[in-house]
Amino acid sequence: MQDVRVKICGLTRAADVEAVAEAGASYAGFVFFPKSPRNVSVAQARELAVLAPVGLAKVGLVVNPTDALLDEILAEVPLDIIQLHGAESPERVAEVRARYGLPVMKAVGVAEEADLAKVASYQGVADQILIDAKPPKEADLPGGNGLAFDWRLVAGRRFGKPWMLAGGLTPENVGTAVAMTGVRQVDVSSGVESAPGVKDAGTIRAFVEAARGAKVPPRL
Repeated sequence: MQDVRVKICGLTRAADVEAVAEAGASYAGFVFFPKSPRNVSVAQARELAVLAPVGLAKVGLVVNPTDALLDEILAEVPLDIIQLHGAESPERVAEVRARYGLPVMKAVGVAEEADLAKVASYQGVADQILIDAKPPKEADLPGGNGLAFDWRLVAGRRFGKPWMLAGGLTPENVGTAVAMTGVRQVDVSSGVESAPGVKDAGTIRAFVEAARGAKVPPRL
C-alpha cells in the first residue's frame, strides 16, 4: 500500500524542522504572511530551510505575492515548491512558475461543490492542487484556521494533478479523511500545535503515524 504523504505547514523553530523530519513527513512548510501567527522572516526561513534533510521538500506559502517579495524570498531561501494561497489567477500561477522555474502548488478554498469548479482552471498551470477549507469571510487568514469542510465533496475525485487535502485535520480525524476521500497527500498546521504558531513534536509524530497508517481506498 502506498504511504500517504504528509505536509506540516507553519514551522517557526529549528525544533519544528527536526520533529517533522524525524516523524517522516514529506513536506515542511514556511509561511510568509505577516497576519499569520506562523509568519517567518526571510532570514528565519533561511535558517530553518537549511536544517531540512535531503528528501524533505521545503514549501514556501505566500498570499498574492508580488515579484519583489518572491525575488527576496527565493534569493535567500532554498525552497523546493512555491505555494500560492491567495486569489492568484491561473495566469498569475503560470507567471510564477515560469519566472522561478519551481513547482507551484495552488490552494483552492472549498465550502460547497460549486467551489470545486475553480480547480479545473488551475490544472494546466499548477503542479499540485491544495484543497483547503474556505475561510469565513471575517477571517484574517486564508488558511490555518482549523476548519474542515465536508470531505464527501472530494471523495474519490481525481483532479488531473496531484492534490493535497487540508483544513481542520488532526491526528484523530486524518485517518477518516484519507479513508473517505482516497487522498494520497494531507496538509496540517494548527492541528499539530499546542498554541497558535507553536508546533508540538509528539502531535506531529502522531499525525504522521495516523496518516501513513490510514486505509487508502483503491483507485477505480
